[in-house]
Amino acid sequence: MTALYPLFADLDGRPVLIVGGGTVAERKTRALLNCGAAVRVGAPRLTRALRAWAAEGRLAHLAGPYHEGWLESAWLVIAATDDRALNARVKAAADARRILANVVDDPELSSFQVPAIVDRAPLTIAISSGGAAPVLARRLRERMEALFDPALGALARLAGDHRAAIRTACPDHGARRRFYDWLHDGPVLAQLRAGEPAAAERTLRARLDGAGEESPPAHRLDWIDPCPADPGQLTLHQLRLLNEADVLVHDAGVGEAVLSLARRDADRRLLDAGAWEDPGTLRDKILARCAGRGNTVALISQPA
Repeated sequence: MTALYPLFADLDGRPVLIVGGGTVAERKTRALLNCGAAVRVGAPRLTRALRAWAAEGRLAHLAGPYHEGWLESAWLVIAATDDRALNARVKAAADARRILANVVDDPELSSFQVPAIVDRAPLTIAISSGGAAPVLARRLRERMEALFDPALGALARLAGDHRAAIRTACPDHGARRRFYDWLHDGPVLAQLRAGEPAAAERTLRARLDGAGEESPPAHRLDWIDPCPADPGQLTLHQLRLLNEADVLVHDAGVGEAVLSLARRDADRRLLDAGAWEDPGTLRDKILARCAGRGNTVALISQPA
């Protein structure tokens, strides 16, 4: 199957057409309304909820059988009928107008897929199998629902509200990263989890007021040795070290599959094979070599 390009679309105020008025169309409409889309539902009949939303002015009902004029000015089209031939007609008409179209549960007819979603608004985690295994994507979503704290949404909103102040208080990239590490792992999240948003904001502001007094941390060298060749065998601790590292120092045996899991802005340095023969002074040599490039260095080696 063709690899899909993942993206998040801003549909606020933009027309989106849904062809079909049943329960599937209702589910798709609810998600689009939550994104602020200007939804038009074309169908002879609508579910009770869709009729209510139309009566409230939340969507426009295009009554009657489908015709191509419904696609006029649409940014996206979703075909949600139980008639595959009709869905194919909708897709063909959308293609002719260069409009992306999704045919529900029919990836062969779709030009975009709707992923399984873990919603921690404004944080959204999307999982897609490219239409190959939608049940697997849903199962992964169910597992991830339990992994991601419901308070993360409130944390993301709080961080967004104070983003400019954080940048002003921590102009240095390293200091700003340390501040966000504290914000994501420290007392603010615990207070949000406890349902105390006012206390969480006071804690954040107090930390911002003292951000200029922070002393820079000492350089740190983390060892990932031995590093598995299969990235799927990395432990959660090793993944965290990869994501925290400002500099990656690795030998030639460490593959791109592992290195790609690190921060994209991390500096990469290949270590000469002979350096591993002097482990007693290796730490000092690496830290000296990486001075000025960040406070955290990950040393990665493959087993011989």
